[in-house]
Amino acid sequence: MGVSAQFTGTPGVLKVAAAFPDPPFDVPGQPPTGFDVDLMKALSHIIGLDCAFVDYAGDDFEGIFIGLTDGRWDAVASGATVTDGRQKLALFCRPYVRSGQSLVVDVARHPELRSADDLIGRMLGVQHGNTSEPVAHRLLAEGKVASVRTYAYHDILTALDDLEAGRLDAFMKLEPVVRSLIRDRPTLRLVQAGLTDERLAVAVRLGHTALADAIDGAQRELADSGTLAELAHRWLGEGNVYTQVLG
Repeated sequence: MGVSAQFTGTPGVLKVAAAFPDPPFDVPGQPPTGFDVDLMKALSHIIGLDCAFVDYAGDDFEGIFIGLTDGRWDAVASGATVTDGRQKLALFCRPYVRSGQSLVVDVARHPELRSADDLIGRMLGVQHGNTSEPVAHRLLAEGKVASVRTYAYHDILTALDDLEAGRLDAFMKLEPVVRSLIRDRPTLRLVQAGLTDERLAVAVRLGHTALADAIDGAQRELADSGTLAELAHRWLGEGNVYTQVLG
């Protein structure tokens, strides 16, 4: 299939924005890797476009969708959850992963923290613009946490450093990302998953239905051929019990 050049800012090229690091979806490097990177390369090949990734470095993840509106990039593929608010900023394609928020703590310091129900009087960390942020503020409003510390989106590693140092009691983030980031942090453990039910999808500019339709068609081809499942096995692994690939 082919997509007219009018649907991409640069003829023949699909510019895709991603917020690094966000493994296993977007892993920094030259070249970048990850589930979303491999997925978008495969989708672009089917559509007939070259794929070029742009590193989104904003403090607030929601700003990544503004780049669609002003033409800085053509698509967003960054483990992005479909939400009502985001659908006012972007046109989402067919969801490709179902997942949810998870809770990570330093079990060496706080073996008693096993779920969100144990966070009364504690400080919970989240990223600005992440779908964990409204969950954390709901817990705060309900008196289930003492405070919420919000980190710039690109400061997730700083948040995990603070968790290890005892400057933070718990951190909330999408399950597969948490599992990837704590592999080399032996005292950090994912103690609860499935706190939310979210759908992840590629986003394009509002009104660009032809590009969205092309991406959806290419995604169906990848699902039918088994390639989508192979990518999920390679990048998501078997440990993400509340995360599943969608056709």
